Amino acid sequence: MYETIQFIHSYWAYLVLTVLVIASVNAIVGYASNKEYGATNFRIALFALIVTHLQLLIGFVLYFTTPYFKMFGELGMGGVMKDPTLRLYNVEHPLIMILAVVLITMGYSKHKKKLTSKPKFKILAIFYTLALILVLSRIPWSAWL
Repeated sequence: MYETIQFIHSYWAYLVLTVLVIASVNAIVGYASNKEYGATNFRIALFALIVTHLQLLIGFVLYFTTPYFKMFGELGMGGVMKDPTLRLYNVEHPLIMILAVVLITMGYSKHKKKLTSKPKFKILAIFYTLALILVLSRIPWSAWL
């Protein structure tokens, strides 16, 4: 089961990253060029929200089935924090990814309350780009490449 969930989580991450880049660039371009916020922009933002939330759910299942999780019991928190690989997979990656999903959710919620295009794009650009930066900072690149 672990291998299947890891496979899904790993390949869904490519979709998440692609959609998040598209949503961030779309929001920045829309803000910078004073475009009118339309249905396509809404769908891009919504799709980014949906795929990141699905990835979070897959990640939760993976987190509790991974062999790395058992290291908390064997080594304790101090032992996990001393090992860079265990720290990345058990603490840094999950924590930062949860924070990124929270930022995406906040940005999506806040942008819906704005009435004009410029503030909508601004909120999306800020929150989605911050989330993208966080995601890029904690991707386990050695496992990806």
